[in-house]
Order: sequence, then structure tokens, then C-alpha cells
Amino acid sequence: MDMASVSTNSSPFKIILGSSSPARREILADMGYEFTAMSADIDEKAIRKDKPEELVKALAEAKAEAIKLKLHGDCAADRDHTTLLITSDQVMVSKGMIRERPRSAEENREFIKGYSDDRAFAVNYVLVSNLSTGAATGGWDIPEVKFQHIPDEFIDTVVNQGDMTCVAGGLKLTHPLVLPFIKELVGTADSVRGLPRELTEKLIRESLEAKAE
Repeated sequence: MDMASVSTNSSPFKIILGSSSPARREILADMGYEFTAMSADIDEKAIRKDKPEELVKALAEAKAEAIKLKLHGDCAADRDHTTLLITSDQVMVSKGMIRERPRSAEENREFIKGYSDDRAFAVNYVLVSNLSTGAATGGWDIPEVKFQHIPDEFIDTVVNQGDMTCVAGGLKLTHPLVLPFIKELVGTADSVRGLPRELTEKLIRESLEAKAE
């Protein structure tokens, strides 16, 4: 399917983004899609997996199920319009440990200190559910972030401010004040922000093609 034909405002399908993340909403809008945003409102801490890849997949799937319940089948019943639901989740992995959103300032400092002179991985899972057919397709994207030394003074400043730390891993890696401490990004900035564009486009295309089979 021609990508341009699925990225226009006149697309013959609807998109629901199951996320309250401003970054994910901005990325999907920049991709050229019109969409409705909904929050899943699940208890993420109640879902536990030992492996980060399994955790983000389970969380994205739980978000999708929660939003389907909210919709009460209304979209699935609209046979004139294919409706795609996009859900995703991300955790950071540092020193072999899963880093979700920090629960305290102390934990936040621990996360950021762990990045200093080291590396971390942003483990993403994106799930696209075709509510009209019941089919779902998903995949992972895992960029690697290599860090410079991060001074304690900077860590104290960003933790106290809070606006750069209210994300999985406890640090907004694409914030202008954080970028000088990024030595190398092996991957894309949109993936670090929580919605990998290339993967999302691929899954949308696969979901639409699956409908025609």
C-alpha cells in the first residue's frame, strides 16, 4: 500500500491513540495522521514481567484491552470505517535493570547516576489493533543511548525541577539541557520519546493489509 495514501487527512480509516503521553501524540500528529486520543487508565505496577521486552508487550496489550472495554464495541460495529487502535509502552534498561517512571526523587537520582559514563536501552513495544477485524500486530524497537559523564550538580537540578524526569527511566533524553550528555544515540529520537515512527508506520500498513486478506 502506498504510504502517502494512508497518511492523509482523508484516510478511509480511523485511528485511536491509546496514550496520554504528549510526546506520542506529537509524534503521531507529525506523521500526518488525524486521531482520537484516549487514556487506558490501567494499574501498570500490577503487571510484572522479568524481561523488559515481555513487560512492555504485556503493558501495551493491557492498555489495548482496557480501551476496548471503554469503547463497548462501538468502533468495531462501524463496518463502514476501519478503526485502528495504537497502544505502546516503554521502559529504560540500565545496568541490566528495568527502569520505569521513578517513584521518588531518590530513585530518580539513582537512575540518572546509573546512566553516567555508561549506556542504556529504551525498550519500546507498539501494538496496532484493527478493531474492525479483531486482528492485532505488534513489534519492538530498542535504541541504545550512550552517555557522557553526568555531574551530580546537574542531576540534583533536574530532579528538583521535575519537568525533565517525569518519564520512564527518569530523564527526558531529548530535552535540550540533556542532549549535551548524550554521547551517541544508536536509533531514532522518536523511538527514545516513546513512539518509533518507522515501526508504527509498518504496523499500521500491516493492519490495513491484513483486513484485505
